[in-house]
Amino acid sequence: MIDLSRILQHTLQTQPYGWAAIGNLFSPADGAALAGSFPRDHFKTISYYGERDYEYEARALIAMGADAVSHPEELSEAWLGLAGDLLSPAYRVALSQLTGCDLTTAPMEVNVFHYGPGANLGPHSDLEDKIATHILYFNESWNREDGGCLTILRSADPADIAAEVDPIVGNSALVVRSEKSWHAVSRVVKGCRRSRRSLTATFYREGSVSTMWPPGDKTPLHRYDATDLARESHGFVEAWRNWRRKPAARV
Repeated sequence: MIDLSRILQHTLQTQPYGWAAIGNLFSPADGAALAGSFPRDHFKTISYYGERDYEYEARALIAMGADAVSHPEELSEAWLGLAGDLLSPAYRVALSQLTGCDLTTAPMEVNVFHYGPGANLGPHSDLEDKIATHILYFNESWNREDGGCLTILRSADPADIAAEVDPIVGNSALVVRSEKSWHAVSRVVKGCRRSRRSLTATFYREGSVSTMWPPGDKTPLHRYDATDLARESHGFVEAWRNWRRKPAARV
């Protein structure tokens, strides 16, 4: 699913910190299959309003340090294939080469996100126990005026934007954590008719504990229902069928 050559051939930006925008991670057919079958099951609402506002829906795909997929029963073959790629040694080697950090044995956690109308993630530089985060996107199309873009920031000021990344399927962004690795997700406007869809694969220092899914977390999980999901999924039926007819090929 993931074209690792796109990662291996990339160069890390050094300003305003270590980061990269990596596009064309998937073939058109694979991208359409992933976008058209984006997960809707086992989500929880996460929100906080204070020094750093955030609100979004999250689903575990791979738990911290796990070697298996979380809740695989409702995932499409495309998403199971993507999860397998994320668990592969080759993926870790590619990101290690790009970041200059040894991620080959670092605990990894992968989560899937819906940002619906009004959702956002305020400026932050990530927790100290994070090493690097790879963010993948899954919207077939997106209007930047609707918000929902990753903003690479020069400072904690949300207006101090160095670059933006649209949440289009095949796009991705890599952030190497540092004291100045400021970034945010602009608020999705209230009138937006689709959710902003993403995945984060985060590599942690040894001994880290998940803050997204802390031990003993019993938050009720639910389906993320939106009319645009059903409509867009219908439009990708042919691409999905074509993907299923392809010979198996994984990294």
